[in-house]
Amino acid sequence: MGWGRTFLLGDVENRLDISDCEGDIRILKESLMQIHQEEQNIDSELMVVQRENDHLKLYLASITRLLIHKGVLSREEIEKMVDIIDAEDGAMDDKMRNDVL
Repeated sequence: MGWGRTFLLGDVENRLDISDCEGDIRILKESLMQIHQEEQNIDSELMVVQRENDHLKLYLASITRLLIHKGVLSREEIEKMVDIIDAEDGAMDDKMRNDVL
């Protein structure tokens, strides 16, 4: 694709250069489309996880409030247990990495 080839071959070389560029552009477009598709898949998976998380929070809030309302546990007892479970993995980080039971 240098100026020397263009000078010697003229229009033929220009057409070859254009063809090379078109091929590169096609490959780049295909790569971008694949990346876009992967991003869409990740976005849809993230939406599913978000819905599941919202659903779990709703049920957890319902169960917790029922236990408190019926006098089975107090809010303080629940908060204390949360702190105990949070600390089990060695870090107070609002995460639980151990098995539930």
